[in-house]
Amino acid sequence: MSSVMSDSLALLQQAATWHAAGRKVAVATVVKTWGSSPRPPGSMLVVNEDSEFVGSVSGGCIEGAVVSAALSSMQDGQARLLSFGVTHDMAWEVGLACGGQVEVFVRALASAGPDGERYSALCSALAERRPVALLTAIPDGEQRLITLDESAVCAALARPESPALRSLLAQALRSEQASEVREEATASDVAASAALQAAGEISRRFFLQPFCPPPRLIIVGAVHIAQPLSQMAALSGLSVIVIDPRTAFASEARFPGVDLRTTWPAQALASVGVDARTAVVTLTHDPKLDDPALEAALHSQAFYVGSLGSGKTHAARCSRLRNKGFSDDQIARIHGPVGLKIGARSPAEIAVSILAELIAALRSEAR
Repeated sequence: MSSVMSDSLALLQQAATWHAAGRKVAVATVVKTWGSSPRPPGSMLVVNEDSEFVGSVSGGCIEGAVVSAALSSMQDGQARLLSFGVTHDMAWEVGLACGGQVEVFVRALASAGPDGERYSALCSALAERRPVALLTAIPDGEQRLITLDESAVCAALARPESPALRSLLAQALRSEQASEVREEATASDVAASAALQAAGEISRRFFLQPFCPPPRLIIVGAVHIAQPLSQMAALSGLSVIVIDPRTAFASEARFPGVDLRTTWPAQALASVGVDARTAVVTLTHDPKLDDPALEAALHSQAFYVGSLGSGKTHAARCSRLRNKGFSDDQIARIHGPVGLKIGARSPAEIAVSILAELIAALRSEAR
């Protein structure tokens, strides 16, 4: 998961915690940028009534003005759309070589009503590895929590949309990047919205902020290569599970801080659940361990399936899977021998090649 996504989840949890404790809370979100703005769309800052805040919308150069606007929003309940020009001097202060512009939408959570429930539900969905999105109408601040499904997003908008808008929504969901979407405003929309009247707008503006569970790597085989691979994957933002029934291999001493499962792979994978945000890599060379894991992975929506071994070993593996009834198309999902061909030799180098190929598979859907 990107750092913006990861940070946003922590900030939403903080907003939900403060709100549940009866504190006033406002959330500021970067909704649009031009040029070299310090933070990308989707970056968030959460403020309470005591001016305590977490997160960032600029790296420091406009935070004071945003906190002030958040406090005002808590007082009058009105959402605010702020626009800032990030000057060259400001840009240098936050590590950029040139300036830019940024729009920040500030919205207070109502003390009663659906706001607190919405944020709590969002956090719960992610804890259960269910992707969701927050759709915010700008400038009025109406919000809806929707599933990451194109038809659900389209249904959340008021009226039928063009194929171009559907494509834009689908891309925003695949890329996990926050995105602005628009739909044509009806006469009743304009009549009901003083903001639309004042701006002379003929379309309604929405901000779509997707939240996906972190990508996950399941490693079958607590072998030597698994040690650097688990560490590198964790540093790259993946949650890691290592499965091996051999407790001498799958030990805390060899894998400190890693989620270890010492049941047989088929049982462990069934317990964990393999979803579309999961990669499965087998490393043991032992068909008793690797094959059941590969069978489970091929029956799942795993975005990446890899298996260590030579070309000869992989050919034998494919033959066994065909005998089990798997089609050539299913078997072709397996990256085997696993990893990019970079001439890797040491366990750490092989881990790099595996992780690079895995990341390429993860990000290819966004291109």
